[in-house]
Amino acid sequence: MAPFAVELFAASMILFMISYVSFWFTKLVFRRGESCYVIDYECYMAPKERKLDTHQCAKIVSRNKNLCIEDHRFLVRTMVNSGLGEETYCPKSIIMGEEEDPKLVDSVSEIEAVFYDTLDRIFARSKILPSQVDILVVNVSLLSAVPSLTSRIVNHYNMRSDIKSFNLSGMGCSASLISVDLVQHLFKAHKKKIAIVVSTESMSSQWYSGRERSMMISNCLFRVGGCSMLLTNDSARKNQAILKLKCLVRTNLASDDEAFHCCKQSEDAQGYKAIYLSKTLKTIAARALTKNLTVLLPQVLPLWEIIRYLLFKSSSKINLKTGINHFCLHPGGRAVIDEVGENLGLNEYDLEPARMTLHRFGNTSSAGLWFQIQQLYLGGHDLRLGSNKCLERYDPKLSSKEDHKPLSGEVRMDQ
Repeated sequence: MAPFAVELFAASMILFMISYVSFWFTKLVFRRGESCYVIDYECYMAPKERKLDTHQCAKIVSRNKNLCIEDHRFLVRTMVNSGLGEETYCPKSIIMGEEEDPKLVDSVSEIEAVFYDTLDRIFARSKILPSQVDILVVNVSLLSAVPSLTSRIVNHYNMRSDIKSFNLSGMGCSASLISVDLVQHLFKAHKKKIAIVVSTESMSSQWYSGRERSMMISNCLFRVGGCSMLLTNDSARKNQAILKLKCLVRTNLASDDEAFHCCKQSEDAQGYKAIYLSKTLKTIAARALTKNLTVLLPQVLPLWEIIRYLLFKSSSKINLKTGINHFCLHPGGRAVIDEVGENLGLNEYDLEPARMTLHRFGNTSSAGLWFQIQQLYLGGHDLRLGSNKCLERYDPKLSSKEDHKPLSGEVRMDQ
């Protein structure tokens, strides 16, 4: 029996390797001409007067007359343990004490500041005119305005009448990668095109003034931020590109009731509106990550590591670092980073970009990934072409007045 078992195992390994090579050969042939290049991107930094330090946080909390002493203690503990630093940004209306009476004009002005500041810089730096843009995708989860958000950008920059524009809402922290995925699919049908993706969030109308602790947490984590990206599938422009998208994996768990309700916009019994974050959120995120990795890892890990894991999976974990050099974990909070990092077997060097992004900017929702790529560079990570394979759990240029160095590399994502 032993010799037969050895022969059977050897035959299985040969068939597996043949299938593996055939898969990649077929993918290489059919993916020709379907490249997605990132020419440039710009992350938004709000004015200094909108920084939200500990003193300013305490001032805002003290204005909430609905809170009792235990609520104050809970908020203090949450803020201390959140991982956020002293230089995150808050909407102007909340700094001015108008959080209990949010106005549409405040929400619109908040996101328009992100739109025009980041896009002005991208157009100026890339020398690409707004009239050359063929595709425009905007994702803002918590604001749906009329005229639409894309219409505001088209009108502001006098873009072409045949531009393909899309507004995405309600997608949360995954929205930026969903937008890039949409552009990538559009590129398959439309050749030699230029696309703009704008990812931000409207926080002005979402500050919570009630007492539900599962809804108070959003005040302690979410902050103002955003990013605009310039993409193309025109190979003639690939020398301008700083990144190239290799693959993107998405998992949708909305059919699962527990996942569906773990993060949602809702009202408490007193009618105060905010983002509700359930205690099962980390568990749901881990489940989505597991599903994503089953698809992503065969595309990024070397064959020998996959075989080693299949042979010894009962006694060892798969080594992600054999195929992934850099990791961008969603900076949703210290607990999320800690748990996902531990499950993936990552060290502090790997987690540093996520921790630094959370500390400096807070949870900026869908824009968090792009802030992290700059943190990779600032932390001394090698992002030269061919060395950068980034893992984004959810599914390089930082906006500043100073010059920044160009980066190049390849990105593999899961959302």
